[in-house]
Amino acid sequence: MKPHDLVVTPWSCRFMGRRFPCSIGRGGLTDDKREGDGATPIGTHRIVGMLYRPDRMARPADWGVAIGPTDLWCDDASHEDYNLMVKTPFPASHERLTRSDPLYDLVILTDWNWPYAQKGKGSAIFIHTWRRPRYPTEGCVAFDRCDLLWIAARIRHQTRLIVQASS
Repeated sequence: MKPHDLVVTPWSCRFMGRRFPCSIGRGGLTDDKREGDGATPIGTHRIVGMLYRPDRMARPADWGVAIGPTDLWCDDASHEDYNLMVKTPFPASHERLTRSDPLYDLVILTDWNWPYAQKGKGSAIFIHTWRRPRYPTEGCVAFDRCDLLWIAARIRHQTRLIVQASS
């Protein structure tokens, strides 16, 4: 592991010499991820993108991509666009990226089951803002907004999300 890796355990994350509180999936950690299990997959995941809401924040890093009301994420395991960003109108099951709450104002994308998704292995594992401290996610990793902004500004091309069962 390197200092620029995000190392997540059930209770915290180490990054760039600092420790941050974080939330993981309601299903805990797993090494056998399945769609809908609410678990965060153990392993090493590359950072592959950053999305942000320009109507709610400034670009958090020069490689951040603005999202708007037509941007969705397909979570339908039977659809050819499973685990990919899509646009409205979209007939299959999806998640809206521009939510009324602030959870997805900033989303860091990982390579979990991407870009060639295996059906049923779980759609996107995002890094995003938490609802409240330690409140579980649907399988993603979540942080306090200020901490997430600090992290986003310092992520580099080689940064990885490393999810471990223990410290």
